[in-house]
Amino acid sequence: MQIDKIGILGLGYVGLPLAISFGKSIHCIGYDIDKIRINNLKKGIDKNQEFTKKIIKNSLKLKITGRLLDLNVCKYLIVTAPTPINLNKEPDLSFIKKAAIDISKIIKKDMVIILESTVYPGVTEDFFGKIITQKSGLIVNKDFFLGYSPERINPGDKVHTLERVTKVISGSNNTATKKIYNLYSKIIKKVHISKNIKTAEAAKVIENIQRDVNIALVNEYYQLFDKLKLNPHDVLKTASTKWNFLNFKPGLVGGHCIGVDPYYLTYLAKTKGYNPKLILAGREINDSMHIYIIKSLIKKINLSNKGFSKIKILILGATFKENCSDLRNSGSIKFFNELKKYNNNLHIYDPVADQRLLKKITKIGVVNNLKANYYNLIILLVPHKSFKKDKKKINKSLKLDGQYYDFNKSTKLDKIRFS
Repeated sequence: MQIDKIGILGLGYVGLPLAISFGKSIHCIGYDIDKIRINNLKKGIDKNQEFTKKIIKNSLKLKITGRLLDLNVCKYLIVTAPTPINLNKEPDLSFIKKAAIDISKIIKKDMVIILESTVYPGVTEDFFGKIITQKSGLIVNKDFFLGYSPERINPGDKVHTLERVTKVISGSNNTATKKIYNLYSKIIKKVHISKNIKTAEAAKVIENIQRDVNIALVNEYYQLFDKLKLNPHDVLKTASTKWNFLNFKPGLVGGHCIGVDPYYLTYLAKTKGYNPKLILAGREINDSMHIYIIKSLIKKINLSNKGFSKIKILILGATFKENCSDLRNSGSIKFFNELKKYNNNLHIYDPVADQRLLKKITKIGVVNNLKANYYNLIILLVPHKSFKKDKKKINKSLKLDGQYYDFNKSTKLDKIRFS
C-alpha cells in the first residue's frame, strides 16, 4: 500500500529520528515551532548530536518547516509533543492541547493522527482526540482516524535505534490500526499491534516505572551498604553472578521519562480512588538520592584539614545520562544546585551538553577550560566517553593532594585519576 505524505509535529529527540527515517523513502514534512531548531536542521545541524549533517542531508524526501500550514497536504500526522509535570508533580498536558488545537486548523477528511507522547491511559482518546473534534467539528472514525504509538527513543544509544526496536501501535478502530501498521512497517522491522489505545498507553508508562522502581531499590542498597562501610558496587557485582539477578545500578535518575512517567500513572490512579504505594516510594528515594550522596561526601572529605566550604570542586557531567546532550530533569543539575548550599567554589564541566542551555540552567559555574593544579576535589557523576579523551587535562586540573570521587564505581574518596 502506498503511503501519502507524512507530517511530524515536533523535531526533538523523538520527532527527528522519525522524520529522518521516513524521509529516506517517503515524502515527509518535519514541523517545529523553534525557529532556531528549524534553521539549524535546514543546514544539517542537530544540536542534540544524535545525527550528523550527512545523515540529515541524505534524507532526500524530508522537508523541514516552521509553517504549520505546510502540513495540510499530509495524510498522516505524528505528534511528538513533550509531556512534563508541573510544580505539583502532576501531568502537564498543555503541549498536547496546543498540538490538538493546531491540528484542528489543518485537519482534513480521512487524516490519520498518531500521538507518540508518553501519557496515562485515556489521554489520546478522551483528551487529545476530543479537543480535535471540538475545535474542528470532525468525528473520530467517521471523518478522521486516531492512533497511539509510544516512542522508545533512547538518546545516545546507537544500538537500540528506532528501526531496530519493536514498535507498539494501536488505532481507534480496525481501519485505523491497519493504516498505522502499514505506515510504521515501512521503516521498522517488528511492529506489535496493541489490543487498543488505552492498553498501549498503559504499557508505555509502566516500562519506565519499572526501571524507576528497580533503580530506587539499588539506590536504597547503596545507602545501606554505604553506612555498613561496604562498597555497594562490589556487592552488586557479586550478586549479579547469579543467573536471574537483575542488573540495575544506583544512580541519579533524570531525563524526560523515568523521573516523570510515574507521576502520570499515579495521577490517574488517585482519580480512581487508588493510592499507589510502591511507585511513589521509589520516586521518593530517587528524588532525594543526590542529597544523600552530598551529605555522605561531606562526612568523608579530608583534604589537608580544609573545611568543605573552602575547597575548590569540579563536577564532571551535567546531562541526565552518559554520551547524551539532554539536560532535561538532570540529576547532576539537582546535585550541583544542592551542593552550592555547602560550597561556592563550585564548577561544572560537560563538553557533551548544550552549553547555551547549560549556562541558562545553572547561571554560574559552567567552565569550558580547566585550570591546571586548581581543584581539591573532582566528582565524576556522568561517565561520558569524552572524559577519557580529556583525562590528561582533567588530571592536571586536580591538585597533587586533591581527591577524585567516581560515584559510578566507589563510595570511597580515592586518589585514582581515570586509571
